[in-house]
Amino acid sequence: MKRFYPAIASVLCAVAVVAAVLQLVRVSSEIRRQSTVDEAQPADVILVLGAAEYRGRPSPVLEARLNHALFLYHQNMAPRIMTTGGKGGDPTFTEGEVAHSYLSHHEVPSEAILVESEGETTVHSIAAAAEIMRRMNLKSCIVVSDGYHIYRVKKMLETMGMQAYGSPRPERTAEDPDSWRQRWVYARQAIAYELWRMGVPV
Repeated sequence: MKRFYPAIASVLCAVAVVAAVLQLVRVSSEIRRQSTVDEAQPADVILVLGAAEYRGRPSPVLEARLNHALFLYHQNMAPRIMTTGGKGGDPTFTEGEVAHSYLSHHEVPSEAILVESEGETTVHSIAAAAEIMRRMNLKSCIVVSDGYHIYRVKKMLETMGMQAYGSPRPERTAEDPDSWRQRWVYARQAIAYELWRMGVPV
């Protein structure tokens, strides 16, 4: 009888691996679908996910996110914009502060800008942003980021009791969603999402 134990263990391992792969495929599909959907509607705040900054200037990705947030703000979708992101590799500037400066230079009043500047990962930034929202009694937000990022961020916010709507930044050049590069992007986000569900902050 003992000789069957390794075989049973092998079968169970194989079943677990197949189940994990199927789950990642399912989540990747959901991420892809969410990445192309603009759910923007009136909310309490526009939440802009941080991205790289270069010596106090937003990177092209961060600038595109901020420009989309500006568009939504001027469409009266929300009375406030919250920027997020810590220092990353920059000892002087944070993504959140650089984004705040950019919005101020584009005539958004300081009182309409909220800043989360401590988060070093998406998980940390979203937890801090949700805490700011709770303190200010803000219950809904429009999430602005790259499309592939929004599914995971929405799920995080929803588990914290927030109503979140996704609004991906426009892409300069539309990439084929079925390309291997895009599939890998979705797969990485699916892995990050599953790790977050298991309590691993990434």
